[in-house]
Amino acid sequence: MISQSMTDALNKQIELEGYASFLYLAMASWCDQEGMEGCSNFLHRQSEEEREHMLRIFKYLSEVDAHAIVPAIPQPPKEFESPQEVFKQVYAHEQKVTAAINDLTKLSNEENDHSTNVFLQWYVIEQREEEALMRTILDRIKLIGTGGQSLYFIDLELEKINAATATAEGSED
Repeated sequence: MISQSMTDALNKQIELEGYASFLYLAMASWCDQEGMEGCSNFLHRQSEEEREHMLRIFKYLSEVDAHAIVPAIPQPPKEFESPQEVFKQVYAHEQKVTAAINDLTKLSNEENDHSTNVFLQWYVIEQREEEALMRTILDRIKLIGTGGQSLYFIDLELEKINAATATAEGSED
């Protein structure tokens, strides 16, 4: 069993992961409306991944005889300025999630909660990978620029990243 403070903190993380899932889903819908199928596909995949992150914590809380709470998730924005702005927001949100995971690991250390600390190490690694991926995307968007054909090339680049991710996930199974 884990402490009430750790249970509360993990339930806050559930909300943060759920919001990320909804945010990325809203972004995917906006990309669909803008005709950017590659970006939309990528963000749909990211949304599903964030939902899986949320459920992983939900299941962990049950395993340690704590109560997981289904959060009320605020509605994310539905309009965005550009794909550049979308991915800047994704990166900023991933940094926020990383900070929250770091706070959780700090709390688990302070409470000598080794089980939760071990559980959280997966998230530490995952967040490093997520931030690196988002920086790569932002770097590519910067290289492509903002000219007339940039949206096409940004979308094409995201579809390549999405396909590579799908291939890598398939080889892990």
